[in-house]
Amino acid sequence: MTNEELVAEIEALGVKLAQAKASIARRIIGQEEVVDLTLSAMLSGGHALLIGLPGLGKTRLVETLSTVMGLDAGRVQFTPDLMPADILGSEVLEEGQGGTRAFRFLKGPIFCQLLLADEINRASPRTQSALLQAMQERAVTIAGHEHEMPAPFHVLATQNPLEQEGTYPLPEAQLDRFLLQIDVEYPTRDAERDILLATTGTEEAEAEPVFTAGELMAAQHLLRRMPVGEALVEAILDLVRACRPDDDSAPAAVREAVSWGPGPRAAQALMLLVRARALLDGRLVPGLADLHALARPVLIHRMALSYGARARGESLAALIDHVVADRAGKAAA
Repeated sequence: MTNEELVAEIEALGVKLAQAKASIARRIIGQEEVVDLTLSAMLSGGHALLIGLPGLGKTRLVETLSTVMGLDAGRVQFTPDLMPADILGSEVLEEGQGGTRAFRFLKGPIFCQLLLADEINRASPRTQSALLQAMQERAVTIAGHEHEMPAPFHVLATQNPLEQEGTYPLPEAQLDRFLLQIDVEYPTRDAERDILLATTGTEEAEAEPVFTAGELMAAQHLLRRMPVGEALVEAILDLVRACRPDDDSAPAAVREAVSWGPGPRAAQALMLLVRARALLDGRLVPGLADLHALARPVLIHRMALSYGARARGESLAALIDHVVADRAGKAAA
């Protein structure tokens, strides 16, 4: 493929993404950044963790995305008594003609293209772990047999940041499988007014399909062919390594406050997401501004504060912003 053909494909995809965002905006009002981050995760072929209070449109967003992106959607409401088989499915013994018996696998709700894992931290670690293989390897193993997930496969999980009583925090290995963490905030006053008018009448606007599953997979493949400058690659490596407390390049604030930092998956996520952000913004090549904007959602769930830092009231968000500013200052110098 020539450079001209690649540019033409990227520009055509940018137009289609603008149509998708317009369709989503009919049902999701005032959450532009959340929509962009979620679309970026899907364009990158990954999963996203949506953290926000009840009633902020997280479930509505997933339902709308399934329509706009042309995906078969499934939903699991995570509760303390949920079992792995309730998600993955199970084998049942059936008796056929002539008295023959055989096991047949009944697929669970995870066998879809877009899975909403609602309040994922309310299920036990045993049940949470049922998602690990599917999220990483796009397959599940039941009774020694591997069953592949539909393609594409994305998990959008939700959490309530306040009500933590009776919940089970996600283990680090599972958090690392989420491409990014998306914080869903309260809408602005003007956006909330628009929400009131749009949702309390006799009719509600409906989203329209823009993509098909095949077109989304083609977009994911095209995204990986987008060029990334050498300077941006080095900046990604510098940023991720600066967030590790045992790395020589880490600033003093990180060494004093961080217990453990991000692994290689963080750099991989940033390499993909900067391209997706550029695409959604109608640009052909990502830049440092994309990296700085994505640093917090990509890194915040891949780091942990020390006990002393938590006692002092420090936050990971402020620490990541400090590292970004530190790296930007060094790059400018």
